[in-house]
Amino acid sequence: MCELPPNIVEGNVFVRLRPLAVVVLLPVLAILTGACEGGNLAKDSSRYASQTTTVKVAHVPSTLFAPLYVAQDKGYFKDRGLDVELRKVQAGQEAVPLAGSGKVDAVVAGFSAGLFNGLAQGLNVKVVASMGSATGAKPSPTALEVAQRLLKSKAVRTTSDLRGRKIAVAGGSGAAGGYQLAATLREAGLTLKDVKVVNVPIPDMATALADGGVDAALAPAPFTTAMEQRGTAKPLAVPPRGTSATGVIFSGGFAGKPAADRFLAALRDAAGELQGSRATSEENLKILAKATGQKLEVLRRTPSYQWDPRLAVDENQLAAQRQTYLDSGLLRDGAAERG
Repeated sequence: MCELPPNIVEGNVFVRLRPLAVVVLLPVLAILTGACEGGNLAKDSSRYASQTTTVKVAHVPSTLFAPLYVAQDKGYFKDRGLDVELRKVQAGQEAVPLAGSGKVDAVVAGFSAGLFNGLAQGLNVKVVASMGSATGAKPSPTALEVAQRLLKSKAVRTTSDLRGRKIAVAGGSGAAGGYQLAATLREAGLTLKDVKVVNVPIPDMATALADGGVDAALAPAPFTTAMEQRGTAKPLAVPPRGTSATGVIFSGGFAGKPAADRFLAALRDAAGELQGSRATSEENLKILAKATGQKLEVLRRTPSYQWDPRLAVDENQLAAQRQTYLDSGLLRDGAAERG
């Protein structure tokens, strides 16, 4: 078993995050990954029978992170000698410090302004993989939902009509949803500064839309489907294809270890089973329903995200996300100066 050098990010493209700088390394380093995990040996559970490793993973329950749940349910982690303990958290912002202090080995959640600020201050974590991204198609799993009352009164007809209005985003502007909203608004020539972003937990968005607390909400699947079915809101716009603000973060102490390599290999196996129509197979939907607590009938009506088969880090999306936070004044002075 070999170990990857520190700071190496696995995937088709290798990325190292220095404080607010994304550095692309030569693809030839992919040879290291192939040498560590390959073929049937990687899936031979007997190979790891005497060396099971516990991996503590903090996650925000969401269909965005389907590879995590499929790998867990179908035994891909176990096959590689990993005992993965999933710990639910409300938001990625609260989980990243846990990884930085070594209290968890990995975080599967959204990236935030706090992550970039933390990296600038030397937070010992590494971005190692991507997760779900937008398809850009309609219907979309993540959508900018507008209150039905505003659509009926024709007070809002297009995305540009949301200028100055309140839009709910879980975690606020600095969360992963803030970047997704910015990418969606950009299509209409708006920025985050042109609207009033309100921090509303995802489960409370439907109520906030119905009682007038907010005018619109950037919501993920399957909450979008649920509020549409209740007649609370309708989608007005969706994030552009490829928009991604979520992924896998390793603690500095876990990254580079053989178990970390095996963890990513299991996730990639699961991602391979989520390509095309297989993402919405009855078997996988049942896994997601159990993992996220969502009703199976809602998931059946919910469009799927898309996943890179290798879960490679998208350095362009990371750079765009950081720039969005910088433009919105969400990065600390030290962080901005190092960009």
